[in-house]
Amino acid sequence: MADGAEPGTVRSGAPDGGGPRTAGNAPEEVPPPPGPAPQNPWRNHFLALLDRLPLPIAVCRADGGVLIANPAMAAEWGVAPGRLCGRNLLDLFRPRDTAQLDRLTEALRLGRRSRYPVAVGWRGTDGVTRQGELSLDPVGDPSARPPALLALLKVREQTAPPPAPRGRVSPVEGRILALAAGGATTAAIGSALGLTVDGVNYHLSRLARRWRVQGRTALVARAYVLGVLEPGSWPPRAA
Repeated sequence: MADGAEPGTVRSGAPDGGGPRTAGNAPEEVPPPPGPAPQNPWRNHFLALLDRLPLPIAVCRADGGVLIANPAMAAEWGVAPGRLCGRNLLDLFRPRDTAQLDRLTEALRLGRRSRYPVAVGWRGTDGVTRQGELSLDPVGDPSARPPALLALLKVREQTAPPPAPRGRVSPVEGRILALAAGGATTAAIGSALGLTVDGVNYHLSRLARRWRVQGRTALVARAYVLGVLEPGSWPPRAA
């Protein structure tokens, strides 16, 4: 028996003559490179649903700072939804009863979660003072203190609203009409103004109901008749 090996013993080591494999010199496993951070599909679904809802909705902090606003809420102020982010609900809407805000503040301090109505008033883009109700619901992680608030605006219809000037539109509506008059598609209008396709359609539908017309061609023609678009100008622009 070679090298004086004892009978019944087996020499350690690899068949190719290498040294024994131990935990110290075993090949180290290299972890796979990290992939992209997983996205939250529910957040995307929520934002898409928010854009489609005709009810004015915003998500804000407990102090009233707006985090997200849908096109219907932005339309009350004649701006794109992104322009409301960072504004405060108390600057946009005037509470009619401060005691309702006091109850909400106390409920948030105690961690209660329910729906809290606040009667509000505000002046619309047409110059008419409007009345309504903000329903505020604490949302998000129950352990978060203070929680975020989901604000839903219910506009109170006036029994005898004063006639508003039919030719007045918000700056966003004027730009949408000008781009539509120039032949831009809904997607192109949204891309130019930072709106979603649903946001553009919301404004166009709102104008069509206001002016009692059907179709984009009739809407553009009506805009020229009312002096909303400047005649003799190309590309079209708001007057």
